[in-house]
Amino acid sequence: MQGTGLIKFLVVVVAIACLYSLSFTFVTRKVERDAVAYAQGDMAKEKAYLDSMAGEVVYNLGLAQYTYREAKGNEIALGLDLKGGMNVTMEVSLQELVRNLANNPKDENFNKALENANIQSRSSQSNYVSLFVDEFQKLSPGISLAGFFATKDNASYINANSSNAQVASFLQREAGNAIDNSFKVLRTRIDKFGVASPNIQLQQGTNRILIELPGVNDEDRVRKLLQGSAKLEFWETYDNMEIYPMLENVNSALASTLRAAKTETTASAENAAADSTDAGLLAALGAGQDSTATADSSDSQLALQNPLFNVLRPATGMAPSGQVVLANGPVVGYAQLRDTAKVNDFLADPAVQQIIPANVKLLWGVKPSPRTPEQLELYAVKPTGVEAGPVLAGNVITDAKDDFDPQSNSPMVTMYMNSEGAREWRRISAAAVADPNNKKAIAIVLDGVVYSAPTIQSEISGGVSQITGNFTIEDTKDLANVLKAGRLPTTAKIVEEAVVGPSLGQAAIDAGINSSVIGLVVVLIFMIAYYNRAGWVANIAVLFNVFFIMGVLASLNAVLTLPGIAGIVLTMGTAVDANVLIYERIREELRLGKSVRQAVSDGYKHAMSSILDSQITTFLTGLILFFFGSGPILGFATTLMIGIITSLFTSIFISRIIFEWMLSKGWAITVSHRWSERTMLNANYGFVQNRKKFYIISLAVLLIGTISIFTKGFTLGVDFKGGRTYTVQFDKPVDLEAVRSSLNETFDMNTEVKTFGSDSQIRVTTAYQIEEVSDEADKAVLDKLNEGLSQIAGTDHEIVSSQKVGPTIANDMKTRALYAGIASVIVIALYILLRFRKWQFSVAAALTTAHDALIIFVIFSILDGIVPFSLDIDQHFVAAVLTVVGYSINDTVVVFDRLREYFGISKYKKAEMAETVNLAINRTLSRTVITSLTVIFVLAVLFVFGGEVIRGFSFAILIGIIVATYSSIFLAAPMVVDLQGKKNAEEPAAVGTSDEANLKPAKA
Repeated sequence: MQGTGLIKFLVVVVAIACLYSLSFTFVTRKVERDAVAYAQGDMAKEKAYLDSMAGEVVYNLGLAQYTYREAKGNEIALGLDLKGGMNVTMEVSLQELVRNLANNPKDENFNKALENANIQSRSSQSNYVSLFVDEFQKLSPGISLAGFFATKDNASYINANSSNAQVASFLQREAGNAIDNSFKVLRTRIDKFGVASPNIQLQQGTNRILIELPGVNDEDRVRKLLQGSAKLEFWETYDNMEIYPMLENVNSALASTLRAAKTETTASAENAAADSTDAGLLAALGAGQDSTATADSSDSQLALQNPLFNVLRPATGMAPSGQVVLANGPVVGYAQLRDTAKVNDFLADPAVQQIIPANVKLLWGVKPSPRTPEQLELYAVKPTGVEAGPVLAGNVITDAKDDFDPQSNSPMVTMYMNSEGAREWRRISAAAVADPNNKKAIAIVLDGVVYSAPTIQSEISGGVSQITGNFTIEDTKDLANVLKAGRLPTTAKIVEEAVVGPSLGQAAIDAGINSSVIGLVVVLIFMIAYYNRAGWVANIAVLFNVFFIMGVLASLNAVLTLPGIAGIVLTMGTAVDANVLIYERIREELRLGKSVRQAVSDGYKHAMSSILDSQITTFLTGLILFFFGSGPILGFATTLMIGIITSLFTSIFISRIIFEWMLSKGWAITVSHRWSERTMLNANYGFVQNRKKFYIISLAVLLIGTISIFTKGFTLGVDFKGGRTYTVQFDKPVDLEAVRSSLNETFDMNTEVKTFGSDSQIRVTTAYQIEEVSDEADKAVLDKLNEGLSQIAGTDHEIVSSQKVGPTIANDMKTRALYAGIASVIVIALYILLRFRKWQFSVAAALTTAHDALIIFVIFSILDGIVPFSLDIDQHFVAAVLTVVGYSINDTVVVFDRLREYFGISKYKKAEMAETVNLAINRTLSRTVITSLTVIFVLAVLFVFGGEVIRGFSFAILIGIIVATYSSIFLAAPMVVDLQGKKNAEEPAAVGTSDEANLKPAKA
């Protein structure tokens, strides 16, 4: 094999890269195990320990060092279904935004258009602004929208003569700004919440934001945090010189309290927890310090003497004399990111609150500045007025633009205010510069966080201000967007929510590990049992493949979900597909009398076309799934695509290197045992001659299924129909009918109740208050659920997971699923057309893939309610169908490739089409059956051991693979004969030139 040295080098480099990427996961798991050991079950202490380690170096490679936070960012993160936590989709209220932009008009048609657009957005793929404009034009033909939006605040963009198209463009731009601002606000709130490895994504093209919070167990707090309205405010600030004496007093008071608490704790072990305040302060001080005194004793003593200043560094500067002095300005201190929680605990202490005056408020900066990386700035602001609030509200802002200073060409922000704001701003700025030697700063605060605190340089009139400083272009863009947010505050509501309890997450992890290990073992045993020594080579390639998949996932910072694990397990089965194609071809070459070395070389060469075609088609369906899927399905699509790439690399290159090494050592290479040597050899079944019988069988099944679909229908999952679903664990088995009856009575409507795994665990789905997505509605539904469940005599229950999907999200998911299905069939048909250059092949492939997908729908409709597990039509089901579509064409392509090869051999060109097709099916029969068997084995393992969450998913793929194998043998290639419409064919040049036995009549 040419380039062996280069391939070996690539294998080594990829292996080292994967090991490096995976090493971060090993390191972070070690730190987290230490945290668990230190906390001994106390979650607060465990979190404090991890917070204290955030900035500490935990991974030293010599050339590079990584803190725990950096290592955490590079590990393989676990999805919510494995770790537990909360997943929400927030929707920004564009209806509220449009109404505010028009200053809340009372016009009946205007408000009716807003309401109609809101209703239509639940079932339409058009954006809200377009729907609103269309509705208004229907209700008020000939009336210009500019009459509503040409306000003083919008004068820079809209005037009385603006067309409806210009107004629509303006609204689209403002909607985009509002969504971006909401995204930034939510990201800042989540960072403050202190969740490990949060994930927040803006769903492009929509007004939705996806948020994943692993490990969260206080759902109510999360809901309040995320759904609170963000307000932009301007606050007067104190100078550091004015605040430092107060901080000194706080530091002294804390030191006294801690010394007293420590003395009392030492003197009276039985009264160690004498006072909750003292205990809390000691916990805050000692977070992250191991009880075995890993910290230096002098550092501990310093922390006791100066508890606040040990974690909050006063703002200082350098005097001309070289002496360190207190700095002027609004910043009063700096704290490491890991120490901000300790500072907050100290400042929240009741004793400390008595020291801090009521007219002093301490706020953190939004992010570390370039001057202080890994540190946050603490500001002191001054409540003013009767309400003791900000000096100016953000709603006076009419616009803000990121710009460049004409003198220095450095980035700056230009801020515009309305007449009321300009008047107040002139008064505020004049007061700030009253003392030229002590100019005051004004803090720009959004959502309780300081984004900037520029010092006023002069009195500002006219309402136009320029904010300059040590800004980057990105900083000015962010600040301009923050200022715009004050003009039009918008709310974001939770329209989809999923909560997974930690016990369910651990069960999913156990199921995932069990199915992975058992699936791997099954594949390894089968390959050795069927292919003898070559099976060992394939197994080594499979092990490399799993290692590479995990390494690539780690390098991409991908989130591992339960469907993702299913993708890995499925890849184990498909990974041997390429090896099977190669080994079957090697066996054919050996039967032609070639030497082992030549047979290996020709086997790889002639199998390459089939390998690439089959894997590319599966990859294309994975790509479609990636673009149209969401949530855990993205994890499945990611692992599936990565697995295809790594399996190609390992089966083509690594197995070939091993064979070359074996040949160089003179080792015997065997690709079969005596019992498997002649399996399906010289198969001569009449697939083409009997094709019409199979057409009838397929049509009959589809007809029966169609009747079932129209009479019985499907059970749609909550993500396709909307509503709320709960997984409930009882302390003992319950009567399903009794639970259903109780809940129907409580909810006063039919409630779906199904067994979910064991007899003591159920899944409840209800459409009660389906149109409402507010917190009040969530609580009302949960109260009704608990009321109904409490009537089940003699049982206790626990809600271990929940999911909420609003009707808008449900409709969007159904539409995306439909698009994904259509796109996959079209893409595959186009690929076959381009690859084989015959429309007959393309049409046959499209029809059989559609056939396979429809059969899965039919089986799910017929068996729903009969089998003892859920057969809901949901996102997981769609992922399964698309996977089957990809696999179906995988098998079909192998037959098509052999046909293309035959058409390049003269004796087959003149033969009847039916006979050539039949021979191609028979000659590829063994590899079709073997590749299907390996996948069926691992899917059977996944179905049995993969857990209840993905049982319906694995069942769909399992049935689909069986159907796909049937269609590739009995339907796809025979269909080409009927579509061809002539006796023989003149085809493109052959890919391979191997000789074949003469054509013989097939057995009927």
